[in-house]
Amino acid sequence: MNERWTEADLPDLSGKRVIVTGGNSGIGLEASVALARKGAEVVIACRDPKRAEGAVATIRERAGAAVIAMSLDLSRLASVRAFADEIVGRGEPLDLLVNNAGVMALPYGKTEDGYETQFATNHLGHFALSLRLLPALERAASPRVVTVSSLTHTSGKLRLDDLHGEKSYSPSGAYAASKLANVLFAYELERRLRSTNRRTRSIACHPGMSATQITLRAGTERGNEAFGKFLVWGNSLVAQPADRGAWPTLYAATHPSIRGGEYVGPVQFFGTRGYPGVMKSSPTSHDAALAARLWAASETMTGERFL
Repeated sequence: MNERWTEADLPDLSGKRVIVTGGNSGIGLEASVALARKGAEVVIACRDPKRAEGAVATIRERAGAAVIAMSLDLSRLASVRAFADEIVGRGEPLDLLVNNAGVMALPYGKTEDGYETQFATNHLGHFALSLRLLPALERAASPRVVTVSSLTHTSGKLRLDDLHGEKSYSPSGAYAASKLANVLFAYELERRLRSTNRRTRSIACHPGMSATQITLRAGTERGNEAFGKFLVWGNSLVAQPADRGAWPTLYAATHPSIRGGEYVGPVQFFGTRGYPGVMKSSPTSHDAALAARLWAASETMTGERFL
């Protein structure tokens, strides 16, 4: 499936209902624009109302289609529950959930739930959201959950006895661990979906190296905006534009030949850029025993269960 696929190959999505977390910027914004252009009813779920308002205007202008913004703070489990319950309560099918939002390389901190911020936002929030939205997904004919990871998952080390960095912590290490957790989750979700004969498929992807604002936010939130701007500049020299960075997400979300449990990314330059296709994730990401232990810990921390 390593054809020269681009956004132009997206199928008609009229009538499809889609949620994109972090759809207000970067890859999430580009994916939302592309999906809306093809007729999907897109909800961008984001934390900051002002940024959401600006993103809605941008998407409407670029896609010529209406989108909706809803408040979702993935670092707060109460916010995840409220968001998901509203969606499920509508009684409508949900065709696609794109777990895209994330934070990167933050200084040590904990959420109001008592969990390390990167692990809580990048993994636990999406874990809880996916499970809680499963009733809405199962109403659709061929629903998918696409979880966006990163090439950095290959260096991630998941210490189940120190998931919240209380014994040792590094911003980059915690980010890599959260991105490994994303892939482990996507694969374990697929195993559980198949074992219970669900319609929903779970797919992982990564954008390669893409020029987005997450590096600027990482620098700013570490108290060094100048360093963040330097990272953005340096990244732009070697990375592909954000719209191309969204291609693996769109491919995973819509390609008719994609199966659950696959991993999609750029196929050129060691996975850093190019056309999307099915790739290999790290050996650790295929450790089913580790994934099951992470799943059990995540259920305990979020209070969510796969039913």
